[in-house]
Parts: sequence; structure tokens; C-alpha cells
Amino acid sequence: MKRIPRATAGLALPVAALVPALTLTAAAPIMASESSHSAKPTVVLVHGAFADASGWSKVVQNLQAQGYPVIAGANPLRSLSGDSDYLAALLKTIKGPVVLAAHSYGGAVITNAAAGNPNVKSLVYIAGFAPDKGETTLELAAKFPGSRLTDDPQAPVPTALNAVPFGDGPNDVDLYIKPEKFSDVFLSHRVDRDRAAVLAASQRPPGTLTGSEQTKAVAWKSIPSWYLVATDDRTIGTDNLRFMAKRAGSTTVEVDAPHDVMETNSGEVTDLILRAAQDSRPSLAQTGTGERATVLGGVAVVAIAGGAFLVVRSRRA
Repeated sequence: MKRIPRATAGLALPVAALVPALTLTAAAPIMASESSHSAKPTVVLVHGAFADASGWSKVVQNLQAQGYPVIAGANPLRSLSGDSDYLAALLKTIKGPVVLAAHSYGGAVITNAAAGNPNVKSLVYIAGFAPDKGETTLELAAKFPGSRLTDDPQAPVPTALNAVPFGDGPNDVDLYIKPEKFSDVFLSHRVDRDRAAVLAASQRPPGTLTGSEQTKAVAWKSIPSWYLVATDDRTIGTDNLRFMAKRAGSTTVEVDAPHDVMETNSGEVTDLILRAAQDSRPSLAQTGTGERATVLGGVAVVAIAGGAFLVVRSRRA
């Protein structure tokens, strides 16, 4: 499993050996590199089912405090293909590099929408779906036990959901988590009763096609990805999250949190997005991404990323 660097260690070399090489060949390129990377990427946040963009509020505040431009747009929640096209159109309006983060069903949307967009430099899955081509979100949620959306796999509508028709077509149906199930399924009883009741009352329902349409494009096969696994996820299921994170080769962290991890652990969510924005993958340590060289008063010191690493487990049930 990939490891995430948690500390750096300095390595001092003799001045006589370093000063000529650094002053003649290294100093100017490093300064140019610093200048070229001074502009921060735009962070685009995509919400999932049973929520809206306000669920990102704490994360937006954290990112803006760090100087990042942020867009937390509305996900239509009508169909996987339509929602993906909507997001792809939004991404085309953004100049410069983009870090694309998504929660829950939003993960399936970014998987499709980011494919082929050269400006999207990183994908961040926050307890989100990362489907492969031909897969649906419903089948992924049922791959391993853990989801409490239904206790009857044969039921036409998952038993924790209410189906509300909004038209005459067979797919013109919205799905709501039943109020009495919301705290358990979406929040794992990690917030107080009053707050859970507010979130249940204000949930945004997905249409049935969000769960039944197949994925057509897979961005995580060509774009580096980061993944937060919520270890008490009762909506998608923790083992299903682990499976998708491992398959995608994502740099992964596990957090003791419910599916709505932005509500309970916004700091950890922000931290992973910042790591993606800074491209702090261990696999890049040898490319120079994590290295800096400075010359102060004729003394050269090379700092090389190293030290302690957090080993993040990713296992398949």
C-alpha cells in the first residue's frame, strides 16, 4: 500500500562539495520552479446523494484560509451520464490546474467527468465511489457487506429508502433515506439527534439512474488519486471503499468516521485534499517534487523528504 510522508529529515553535506554545484546549476532552476508553482490549483468539490454543496462548508472555509480558490457546485443528482456531462462542462470553464474532490456518489461523477481533461491533476475520493468501466454504484455498494441501505437484496427499492415519483416515466423517481434511518445509515449515530434531524430533513434525493447507469469513462486510470476510507461507513460500506481504493492504486488514509465524514471530520478531509493539491505522494520522492535547495550566506543545505511514514492499510474482505 502506498505510504503518506508525515515528516522530513535534513541531510547536510560538506559546503565545499555543495556550493559550486548548487550556485552554478541548481539555484536558478529551483527559483524558477518555485515561481512556476506559486499559483494554487482550483479545488472543485462535488457532493453526493442525500446531501448538497453545503455539506462542504467547513472544508471550503479551511481551503480558502489556505489561499485556495474553491468551487463547490451543485450536483444535479439526476443520472450518472447527465451529472457527469454537467460537471465536465463546468471543468472546461476553469483555467489552470484543478484538484477534483468528491464525496459518495460524487466519486462516480468525477470518475466519468474528469476523463480526458488535462487540467485535472488530482482526484480525491472522500468515502466515494470509484467505479470501473461498466460498473454501477448500486452493484459496488453490494459487493461486500457493510451498507445498510437495504436489508433485503431482492426488494425493488432499498428498504432504508423512500421512493417518491416526480413524473410518469419508469425512472422518474427520487430516493430519500427514511428519516428514522438517516442517523444510522448516513451518520452512524456520530452527531446529536437534533443535527441528524436537520440533515435528514434537508437531504437532496438522487434519481434512480444515479445508481443504475453504467460508468463509461475511468479517470483514475490516468490521473493520480487520493482516497479517504471512512471506517464506519454504513452507506457504501467500509470494505467496499477499501476495495475501490486499492484497485485504483490511490494514496489512502483511513479515518474513524461515518459516511458523512465532512460533517464529523472536516479537518482530515481538508488535509487529504491539501496533500493532493501539493502532490505529496511518496512515489514522487525520487523525482525531486519533495526536495528543496537553498543557499544562505554561502552555506548550502539539501533537504530531502524522509522520516516517519504513516502506513495506511487497504484490505479486501
